[in-house]
Amino acid sequence: MTNDSSNKKDFFGHPRALFILFFTEMWERFSFYGMKALLIFYLTRYHLFSDTSGNLLIGSYAALVYAVPVIGGFIADRYLGFRKAIVFGGIMLVLGHLGMAYEGNAATQSVTGEITRDDVALQIFYFSLSLIIVGVGFLKANISSLVGELYQVGDKRRDSGFTLFYMGINLGSFLATIICVWLGETYGWSYGFGAAGVGMFFGLLTFISGRKLLMGKGESKVPELLEKKSFGFKNEWLIYIISVSSALIFWQMVQRHEVVSYSLMIAGAVSFVYIIYYSITQLDKKAREQLIALTILIVFTVIFWALFEQAYTSLNLFADRILDRTIFGYTISAGQFLSFNALFIILLAPVFAWLWVQLGKFNPNTAVKFSMALLLVGLGFGSLVLGINLSGLGKVAMIWLILTYFLHTCGELCLSPVGLSAVTKLSPVKIVGFMMGVWFLATASSEFIASILANIASVDTSNGTAPDLNLAKQSYLTLFEYLFYTGLGFGIVLLALSPVIKKLMHGVDKELNN
Repeated sequence: MTNDSSNKKDFFGHPRALFILFFTEMWERFSFYGMKALLIFYLTRYHLFSDTSGNLLIGSYAALVYAVPVIGGFIADRYLGFRKAIVFGGIMLVLGHLGMAYEGNAATQSVTGEITRDDVALQIFYFSLSLIIVGVGFLKANISSLVGELYQVGDKRRDSGFTLFYMGINLGSFLATIICVWLGETYGWSYGFGAAGVGMFFGLLTFISGRKLLMGKGESKVPELLEKKSFGFKNEWLIYIISVSSALIFWQMVQRHEVVSYSLMIAGAVSFVYIIYYSITQLDKKAREQLIALTILIVFTVIFWALFEQAYTSLNLFADRILDRTIFGYTISAGQFLSFNALFIILLAPVFAWLWVQLGKFNPNTAVKFSMALLLVGLGFGSLVLGINLSGLGKVAMIWLILTYFLHTCGELCLSPVGLSAVTKLSPVKIVGFMMGVWFLATASSEFIASILANIASVDTSNGTAPDLNLAKQSYLTLFEYLFYTGLGFGIVLLALSPVIKKLMHGVDKELNN
């Protein structure tokens, strides 16, 4: 007992293992967001993809990145344990990012507009994305679950421990969008993607070196099953072989957007039918209404994230083509504006946490907070509409995009912190895991929808650049006006529904807001 107590208070009053998980996740997010920040520019400038093709590729990739952790979490929980799943995921991520560092030859465009691309380099790029999809699938959900295992039931340090952990996520995101973007745009894409890979290698090294501090946490619940052999291999190695082989499937899927689209629609329809079936046949009135409330909230999160995730497609290209990025003689790289989201989260998360507590009984209920998030994300695009209209024939001042990220971050802080908590509190005990999967599936769907929305602002380019500034501005204005009205419209609808949803929650809302 004494040793356990001394081990628990070495990192800001928390288990020392939290220190390891903090830096592992920081480096993993550094690699993930660093690569993602460069992706649309790499596709449109280097391989000369059209805006439409680039957006859809990113949408397919991001959708798979958010869908696969459902499978990775199941495998870790049932077989591997969190620690082994995280190590395997980290190895896949390092290999994927190393593959991304291979550029091949830049695409060329002839006078007649015909584009010649390095197909071998592109196939290596697609396969590298598939390795990253598998890696994130095994690491993302499981490292968060491992943080939870560090604390016993009822430990009051749990919430603050997760707060520290999520600070690591945002610190990694902030550093990545500054450093990887700068390296990629200044010295070459391989340097930016390579830096992301080096970051992930440090994260993996950190996690492996800290195994002793985990004190047996996150190990497999069925070690004897992993040691048994099937088809001539130990079951543990069979899991690894099948998982690596699945990258071949994702390799093809990421190139076929319609397959991803149909997969998401089928999975969504099946999930919705099962929720209806389960609520009618297995639940009493109270539990049924709570599940209905959760389902409604999840539907509205799809809309929020579809607007919010414009950051890596349309907003990134807008910053590159339309924004006046020069200040005091220094030009800020377009992708570096993404760092404002992470910066604002680091600065504002403590403020929002303090604000909800200070409001006490006037603290808005969960549905109202979700509606506020939708209104804020809509207003963020309203900022850009105003900025474009005030810019005349010139470029748009950067303050309008910074204001957009500020409003979007405020929206994220109204929705994201209580979202996962709502899933765990409103789901029937027997299907909590399933509903968590539905939550991730909804996020995956929103990523794909975001890419389709971004195509509203697709601009005809020549050698990766938009030749007509004002024509491009009109395309982005059309998109941002649409997203402005969408955010406000659905925000008002949810606000009107909030009293009904609050009633359906049967008091659970008070627990979520405390």
